[in-house]
Amino acid sequence: MNNLEINSVNKNSYLNNKEIENHLTKIIKIITKNKFKKLLLIPPDYTRKSSSLGLITEKLYFKLKDRVENIDILPASGTHDPMDKQAIKSMFGKIPPEDFLEHNWRHDTIKVGEIPSKKMKEFSQNQLSDAVPLEINKNIFSEKYDLIISLGQVIPHEVVGMANYTKNIVVGCGGSQIINKSHFLGALAGMENIMGKDHSPVRKLYDYCQKEFLDQLPILYLMSVNSSISDKKTGLTKIKGIFTGSDRDSFEKAVAASQKENIIKIRKQPKKIVVFLKEDKFKSTWIGAKAIYRTRMAVADGGELVIIAPGIHKFGEDREIDQLIRKYGYVGTERVLNYLKENNDLKNNLSAAAHLIHGSSEGRFKISLAAPKLSRDEIETVNFNYLDYDETINKYNLEQLKNGFNQINGEEIFYIDNPAIGLWKKI
Repeated sequence: MNNLEINSVNKNSYLNNKEIENHLTKIIKIITKNKFKKLLLIPPDYTRKSSSLGLITEKLYFKLKDRVENIDILPASGTHDPMDKQAIKSMFGKIPPEDFLEHNWRHDTIKVGEIPSKKMKEFSQNQLSDAVPLEINKNIFSEKYDLIISLGQVIPHEVVGMANYTKNIVVGCGGSQIINKSHFLGALAGMENIMGKDHSPVRKLYDYCQKEFLDQLPILYLMSVNSSISDKKTGLTKIKGIFTGSDRDSFEKAVAASQKENIIKIRKQPKKIVVFLKEDKFKSTWIGAKAIYRTRMAVADGGELVIIAPGIHKFGEDREIDQLIRKYGYVGTERVLNYLKENNDLKNNLSAAAHLIHGSSEGRFKISLAAPKLSRDEIETVNFNYLDYDETINKYNLEQLKNGFNQINGEEIFYIDNPAIGLWKKI
């Protein structure tokens, strides 16, 4: 696809409805000019509802519906649970549920290429040596579509450094091998070394996949950069900029904007951080561990991270991964790597091993979980500290807390009401 680039940024504030509409109108003109008729939209799934890209997808869908022959929508769910009709309606409004496809990362993919052993050694500094098959959702390579629009938010990310761009396809619509190996590659690189940065070992891997296997596809990337505070009523964030293009230039511009908007630098490391995870959005620690990833660089040594999570009722989205988390727990890099030497179940699910590393404090601080749908035994078995939910919400009146430092009964805490939309670190 020829290089295309449309960027809309409000330097002084956030994009208003007119600016967003103008951006989408420019995309419509490209589609009309090129006579694209069969479209596949790949937006984020419900776990990224706060990105406001559900609304963007809905706007784009209805602007295009009468101009093209067909529009299918494939949420980039990766390893997450598929979206049910209620979630689809909540995030994507009036788009008919029958126009949505589901991605199953274990069963709905086809092999489109292979990352050779030589490249994996290069990306991992000789820590990984096996060639990795690249498996992508079968619909993307079906030749049913003359344009694929990938929609996603660029934001600091624990595995790749900065989320979105090629990750939306390679992982969001990827198969088990690339998900497992790339997540583990990120864990080996060290979360603190890559979060908030454009270039990382995993990004090099995804860039390789784009150049070797995805450039043949008619993909247009629509990437948003959003505010680091969500609306208390809707849970949505405001859009700072939309960067649309067919190559890496647009992504790099989005990265630069997100680094300014979504990396929150604080003057001192809090001894206690309290994080709230919305009930409808965070139902597993697989997703809810963002509370750990995004704050791990901010919590002081010997401090405590308190996670208030009314919706969490399991550990993994996938049953197999859920069992592995329950079996091994969040025990840090050294112990997880030792487990890998002797346990094939973990070797065969390297994304789970990576998650166990990422979801640990590495012994630096205590992680306490108030999740009423999990028992004390379940919480303590995975190496978290148990908190009684009712006592915790009585102690921390969430309605009165503001994002940032608060004084609660003479104790200073740092509060975050949505850890998925930023990266907190000491200046």
